[in-house]
Amino acid sequence: MTTRPTRRLRAADIDDAVALLAGGGLVAVPTETVYGLAADGTDPDAVAGIFEAKGRPLGHPLILHLAEPVDLDRWRTGDDPRPAALAAAFWPGPLTMIVPRATDVLDVVTGDRPTVGLRVPDHDLTREVIRRLGRPVAAPSANSYGAVSPTSAEHVLGDLAGRIDAVLDGGESRVGVESTIVELVPGAPPTLLRPGGISEVEIEAVLGEPVVDGLAGPSRAAGMVVSHYAPSATVVVVDDAGAAGPDDGLLTPEGRPTGGAGRIERLPAEPSGYAAGLYRALRALDATGVARILVVPPDAGPMRPAVLDRLRKAAAPR
Repeated sequence: MTTRPTRRLRAADIDDAVALLAGGGLVAVPTETVYGLAADGTDPDAVAGIFEAKGRPLGHPLILHLAEPVDLDRWRTGDDPRPAALAAAFWPGPLTMIVPRATDVLDVVTGDRPTVGLRVPDHDLTREVIRRLGRPVAAPSANSYGAVSPTSAEHVLGDLAGRIDAVLDGGESRVGVESTIVELVPGAPPTLLRPGGISEVEIEAVLGEPVVDGLAGPSRAAGMVVSHYAPSATVVVVDDAGAAGPDDGLLTPEGRPTGGAGRIERLPAEPSGYAAGLYRALRALDATGVARILVVPPDAGPMRPAVLDRLRKAAAPR
């Protein structure tokens, strides 16, 4: 892989970000979920560069990020009313819909699948980049494949500096975990492929039908592989912080006992706040060089399924 200088861009440099993308470059962009590694979603060579920079296996589908909800019909086919209903309710926002693809969506984006993931991110800076580019961007998380996702420009630079052209600094990601993914295939019930910031209950309220669980099915969307979101240290999910020893790192909700861990990261007990700081805390503990990170999950709440999903994948054997 050729090393390239990686620029740190600010909001005032948005035209530079657009020019880099228009020229086939790779720019990490902020979203409300995590930072994404963006390329022009209509340029096959640029999209292929995402896989090289991340070390991501070809065939893993990417998500196309759009500027406006009205762009939905440009990049899908069919007359299923459910995607439009969810777009009206939740876009811009942390919801990705897997829908039948338009004929000119690139195979490298979909992994040769007949469907495509579409989302409108809830971040003004990145939506303006997409508007000025005039085309959607393909954008998985801006980190090495399988590693902890980035929620700040610093995280991106720590992982991908020298492999991408720039990172557009838009501050900390406020949701902190990747988008909910729901598959909407005509003739089939809505299927949850990844939990995130929009809950099953919210989706069911809009569609008026139950959402079925597809989390254990074959990988057909971003983030569905068994091991993912993992630091270098071994992650162990525990109920009791007292299991931590002096050589362990510990991530625990505020107000919980902290045990005997050598390094402790505390996150808000409320699941949304816990989710927002999860990746930052995992990165901070991993940077201390501990061999194990013991993680106490948050209590029940709308974001708890998303947190548990990321923790299970971070803890899975690699």
